Amino acid sequence: MEALSFLADGVLVALEPLNLLLILIGVTVGLFIGAMPGLGSVNGVAILLPITFLVPPGSAIIFLAAIYYGAMYGGAISSVTMGIPGASTAVATTFDGRPLALQGRASLALVTAAIASFVGGTVANVLFTLFAPLLATMALSFGPPEIFALMLLAFATFVGLGGDDIPKTIFSICLGLVLATVGFDTISGEPRLVLFEIEGFLRGIGFIVLAIGVYGIGEMLWTIEQTRGEVTTTNPKMTVKGMVSDSKEAMRRGWKGTGIGSLLGFFVGVLPAAGATPGSLMSYGVAKMVSKNPEEYGKGTPDGVAAPEAANNSASTGSMLPMLTLGIPGSPTTAILLGGMVIWGLTPGPRLFVDQSEFVWGLIGSFYISNIAALIINLAFIPLFVWMLRMPFTILAPLIFVLSIVGGFAASRSMHDLWLIVIFGLSAFLLRKFDYPLAPAVLAIVLGPIAEPTMRQSLLLSSGDPMIFFTRPIAGPITVIAIILILLPAIKLLRRKRSEKTA
Repeated sequence: MEALSFLADGVLVALEPLNLLLILIGVTVGLFIGAMPGLGSVNGVAILLPITFLVPPGSAIIFLAAIYYGAMYGGAISSVTMGIPGASTAVATTFDGRPLALQGRASLALVTAAIASFVGGTVANVLFTLFAPLLATMALSFGPPEIFALMLLAFATFVGLGGDDIPKTIFSICLGLVLATVGFDTISGEPRLVLFEIEGFLRGIGFIVLAIGVYGIGEMLWTIEQTRGEVTTTNPKMTVKGMVSDSKEAMRRGWKGTGIGSLLGFFVGVLPAAGATPGSLMSYGVAKMVSKNPEEYGKGTPDGVAAPEAANNSASTGSMLPMLTLGIPGSPTTAILLGGMVIWGLTPGPRLFVDQSEFVWGLIGSFYISNIAALIINLAFIPLFVWMLRMPFTILAPLIFVLSIVGGFAASRSMHDLWLIVIFGLSAFLLRKFDYPLAPAVLAIVLGPIAEPTMRQSLLLSSGDPMIFFTRPIAGPITVIAIILILLPAIKLLRRKRSEKTA
């Protein structure tokens, strides 16, 4: 009851005219930042950070948090309309969001994403309010072995994303892991896989470069090759009645993925160094595993959009928890927010809830208001996003190409990255022609930079003994479950082949 009383006071703080105006502006700006390939919440919050010095510290953090919220919603827009994830958190949304758009169901995909995001954010807000101290204590018990076990579980959940061809899926994962090691070794500092001593490789291969190349250039080339440019992406008619119908279908067909994403995304987001990306990928994989029709995933099912979208919004709230209670950022965006808090004289940690209770509960109250505002604004702009798809593909394809190039250059301002975008696009096109799944490779390059250092740190702690992943009370069960899930597709395949041979 005490927490509810504090929350009520926090909501009143968030509803103050200045704070409410900043929430509405922040959510709207964040929505378009998240929809632009190459930007994302990290860049958006960093770019707009200096503006916040014009308002009081509490209002400034509320504004930045609203941008973060809006960007999580907006990531689905470019994933659905152009097939290009604006950030790593929206990769899994592309798997089913883009096929739905190509089937003329872009409105359904966007409505599903908006509703799932709202539910995921609401569930996370409630859990945050009720269990903040307990969850913060739990997050402290996660060391390198536990984080690696969690990453192994994430890999296990998307082993099945490549279909029944296990060798090609494993090859795709290994390819992504190799690409993730390019650049300086995070532990020894030695350069690795720097091809032809090109200095650009010392920075490593950024996710934005890979995502834009694979899902922007590669997807565009694949679509042109398959349809010879004759693509009808969506029905231009967009009515209120149609959106209501899509909302009912989204809730009916996406409830399971929304539930999985809301819970799993939050608990993964709470863990330091995890964040929304692993949560969204794991949620997609788990939703596919428990589905009665897993063959629909990747072809355009609302559940495949709902799971990652609920997860990344839930995880974004979860990642705020260790930042506020422990002073440990749960994601790159919360790291920038943490820096802003320190600049404004707010010290994150357990004492923050006591010394700055009005600020903390005002921020938590703003989560609820931002979530409602983001849903309303997102739904209001869906006709505009669908209208964009009325353009003939002969115009849309060059536009996607230009946006890919501009987005790739804006992220790093490097010609080296532009060449990599083109190379990755052509490579993705060729891999698809030979039926190699792309999703495992992209997801591996996202999770690789988290999995590798935590594995090496764990082995340093145990003097090279891998049993550390099995003997620790939290890491052990997670590792065993991950191994079972990795072996499960192979066992099913062997059983199927044996039954076919017997028949």
